[in-house]
Amino acid sequence: MNNTIFRITGLLIWSIAMVSCSGFLEEKPKTFLSPSQYYTSENQIQAAVEGTYEGLSRLLGSDLEIATVRLFNLEYIVGNSYRPRSAGSQENQFLLLSGMDENNSILREMWRAVYFPVENCNSVIENVEATDIVNDATKNRYLGQVYFLRAYYYFMGVQLFGDIPLKIEPTRDLASVQIPKTPKADIYNQIVSDLQKAEASGLPWTDDGGYVTMGAVKTLLAKVYLAMAGYPLQAGNEYYQKAYETSKEIIESGQFLLFDNYRDLRNINNENRGEHIFMIQREAQNAGSPFHFGLMPYPEVPISVNPSFGGGMAPLKVFYDSYDDNDQRKAEQAFFYTKRPKSGDPSTIISLNTPYLNKYWDDEAEKTSKSGANIPIYRYADVLLMCAESKAMADGGTTSDAAAIDAYYAVHNRAFPGASRPSSVTSDQVLKERFLELCFEFHNWFDMLRTHKTYDPASKSIVDLIGYKAPNHEYPFKESDLIFPVPLREKELNPLLAE
Repeated sequence: MNNTIFRITGLLIWSIAMVSCSGFLEEKPKTFLSPSQYYTSENQIQAAVEGTYEGLSRLLGSDLEIATVRLFNLEYIVGNSYRPRSAGSQENQFLLLSGMDENNSILREMWRAVYFPVENCNSVIENVEATDIVNDATKNRYLGQVYFLRAYYYFMGVQLFGDIPLKIEPTRDLASVQIPKTPKADIYNQIVSDLQKAEASGLPWTDDGGYVTMGAVKTLLAKVYLAMAGYPLQAGNEYYQKAYETSKEIIESGQFLLFDNYRDLRNINNENRGEHIFMIQREAQNAGSPFHFGLMPYPEVPISVNPSFGGGMAPLKVFYDSYDDNDQRKAEQAFFYTKRPKSGDPSTIISLNTPYLNKYWDDEAEKTSKSGANIPIYRYADVLLMCAESKAMADGGTTSDAAAIDAYYAVHNRAFPGASRPSSVTSDQVLKERFLELCFEFHNWFDMLRTHKTYDPASKSIVDLIGYKAPNHEYPFKESDLIFPVPLREKELNPLLAE
């Protein structure tokens, strides 16, 4: 995904690359062309489509402080983690829930992570739709990827910022830049429309190379339906049922599975397959992941070849302690670790005074000093829990539906081998399982937004979100915390956003 598309004064310029069989993260010789000069070969079309993936990694960037990753802020605001290394004032607005400032540059990066990629998608869709270089089946598969990605970016934007501008055509002049906000219901309808086009595009169910697949399309569609059923649209049972049917379709495809062991989630040979439905593609040399080293213990502990890079995020002990002792996710080096061999001296074990995240530990990075581990976006466990939750909600909060119970039980039984299959399951049970299974994978904040509920680790229960004070926060949640303010700089550029 280093074939990045850049936007300059409403035009797109491409990094042209011949795509090799080894993937689409390799650096290639570059030259620059405008859209009018582009789309003259399938290689150019493919390079343009691949450029639309670049937005997936925009929030992996960091600020000046060590181990700052902008994406981490979507876990900070949940309230069950802290930053071992001291945080800047902007991170503290998320970490402490101390009030969001529209001048916060992290907010602006989140906004740009929506609209820069959307602009790229708009241009590629228009130009690929117009081309006759490739046959219709090939064209549709290219378009299916970009429709999915545009839906993905808009879904992130509407959840974080609420009413936002809807723009589905490329920028042609400055007059087309300043547009007003669109009601969130219309944004959601456009997202569904894009995903339905992606559904009809002939994409394969899986792809070991990390490209958008039918599995990814249907997973996002199930997520969108589940979000529409809840807050803020509260579209209700019709959409809970749609989320259930779509997630069940993924299950019944037989294309995905839960790994037997949690360590398999980190196995480089399992990337883009098995439980991993869709991932952010990384490559150690040219497009590395900041997670492994950024999540190291801090102050410096010699468990890593680069011990001083850490301190970006760690679970609060109260959250770690809320896992039952026989929960396999709590087992050493499953989701967390409390001790590690000394770097260069594996016979010496270093015990830590607090747990750290193991989900993104990269064994290869400890050999090479660089991490190229992919970052999960959608896992099959997520789909199974969406299936169970949506059916429970459609049935009034509790369901005895066999498919929903089987889905919940598959995830729960991996954590508690030998657990009895329940005869019914509640939506709160499933939501708790989501917090425990998907922690620190950047799903929990969005679950909180659509349900107005959260997981309280002290009581080990699901509670109402409004009025709840999370362990790492200074203040309880209030309604105004659930929509991020439009960044001030964006309002200065487009005064219609202030209305």
